Amino acid sequence: MLKLAGLNAHTLWFSRLQLRRTIIGALAVAWQQNAKTFELRAAAGLARLWRDQGKRAEAHDLLAPVHGWFTEGFDTPVLQEARILLAELAS
Repeated sequence: MLKLAGLNAHTLWFSRLQLRRTIIGALAVAWQQNAKTFELRAAAGLARLWRDQGKRAEAHDLLAPVHGWFTEGFDTPVLQEARILLAELAS
């Protein structure tokens, strides 16, 4: 199936590595700018990547404190998605 898609194991590994680097870069920028919503989006992205790699505890530990910072806006899509992801990671 990977061959049909024009992918191989090395390509997938490299793509995941690039994705991880990109998300970590986004997290760093969000931290520097104190941009909490962007930090939450980046943390959720990295948490999903780690979840898919079987690192559920690490994913939860990353996302929970960022989500916990918010005191309002819980009806926004980014906070709703993060809450759902946290619930999935906690189960």
